[in-house]
Amino acid sequence: MTEGYKGRIGNLIRDARKHRGLTQHQLAELLATSQSAINRIEKGHQNLSLEMLARIGAALDSEIVALGAGPTHLRVNGPTKLAGSIDVKTSKNAGVALLCASLLNRGRTTLRKVARIEEVNRLLEVLSSMGVQTRWLNADNDLEIIPPKELELTRMDETAARRTRSVIMFLGPLLHRSEDFELPYAGGCNLGTRTVEPHMAALRPFGLEVKATDGSYHAQVNRSVVPGRPIVLTERGDTVTENALMAAALHPGTTVIRNASSNYMVQDLCFFLQKLGVAVDGIGSTTLTVTGVAEIDVDVDYAPSEDPIEAMSLLAAAIVTESSITIRRVPIEFLEIELALLEEMGFQYSRSEEYAALNGKTRLVDVTTQPSTLHAPLDKIHPMPFPGLNIDNLPFFAVIACVAEGQTLLHDWVYENRAIYLTELNKLGGQVKLLDPHRVMIEGPTHFTGTEIVCPPALRPAVVILLAMLASKGTSVLRSTYVIHRGYEDLAERLNLLGANIEPFRDI
Repeated sequence: MTEGYKGRIGNLIRDARKHRGLTQHQLAELLATSQSAINRIEKGHQNLSLEMLARIGAALDSEIVALGAGPTHLRVNGPTKLAGSIDVKTSKNAGVALLCASLLNRGRTTLRKVARIEEVNRLLEVLSSMGVQTRWLNADNDLEIIPPKELELTRMDETAARRTRSVIMFLGPLLHRSEDFELPYAGGCNLGTRTVEPHMAALRPFGLEVKATDGSYHAQVNRSVVPGRPIVLTERGDTVTENALMAAALHPGTTVIRNASSNYMVQDLCFFLQKLGVAVDGIGSTTLTVTGVAEIDVDVDYAPSEDPIEAMSLLAAAIVTESSITIRRVPIEFLEIELALLEEMGFQYSRSEEYAALNGKTRLVDVTTQPSTLHAPLDKIHPMPFPGLNIDNLPFFAVIACVAEGQTLLHDWVYENRAIYLTELNKLGGQVKLLDPHRVMIEGPTHFTGTEIVCPPALRPAVVILLAMLASKGTSVLRSTYVIHRGYEDLAERLNLLGANIEPFRDI
């Protein structure tokens, strides 16, 4: 029995080591032990103390054994005053798109400072199962991707694929690799059909037809079909635009995409495609003209830009805790509307001169926040496609409105069921009234008080609750925080470096 248990732990350690791209010798060096000891551990022939397991877990950036094996919770002691400086990490959504776009390239792709989040981990598992070699190169989160001669599409890791919605962005690059393939998707048949339809409108001109049945997309490609006129997207969606771009990249003609999203992750994908040798005109506008190539086989090195949504999260953290912090590497062109609106509400801050991101294109600034007395805006707050207020930034205005004087109306017209999660702020003392599935009225100012809340299943509202807990008097508990790890890397730990008191724990 013990032998089997040790063997299972050994397998976990071996898999985690390989996922990090380390040899037994390299892991041994990190742990100041011998390669033969690592060999014994991986074969299940070695007794391990909890301390050693923790050290191995830290070296491999992986929780090998979770006590109680239950979910992670966060205990927040407030109210908090933050101080110091923090760098914005690279964009989660750009990282995910670039991982999918790496399938266009037969050469080596190196991506710099990739966000190490659960969504990225799931995609790496899917890519590895298809024969793609992926490895983290260093502590800076540089990632190397080397495709096989032929992708093994039939061996795709279904479990990992069903845990990420991003797998739908494989349609664009894979339609050039195979005339007949399947992609697993999360959720039931009807949802699958509905979700895939805008993508189909974008990809049918390239000969792709998809049927959604039994939890899989069945894709077939008719090579004789090529775009004859501009592709008009029926919705200005980010992932739909990205799929159309990736399909156009390997079509050796000129494709015009109208009503394209010009959001931050789409721009990063366009800059990446240019480095692959694809001509893309109109970046930042709603009309993209792509001149593709028949084959891409280059060694490419690209650094995705910083994440405007994470930057907004950090701004909201400073505002609700009335703190002065410096947020470095803020992608200003994707936060200009948000900052202008906050200024109208009374927010005071200073910003540095602009400088270029590592991709050489995106404009960055450093923002220093000042404790400010806020009032409600005169008009409702609602999102719009870029260059409007970003849909993912809207929830942060809920917690900001809570600390502003007066009534704020938030209109989340894009999602049917997201606004309801913002009423969880009431448990901390907020006055948030749900008017209908899309609108909430928020009355401020609020004096938050700590309590225990189960994490909402939506990423941004979950972070909004965490930020309110920073401003709450006493101890709060946020339960089951996996959803936050899907979109943020080490958020609690990084807030602690600014002076927060957030403690992860599990039920034993």
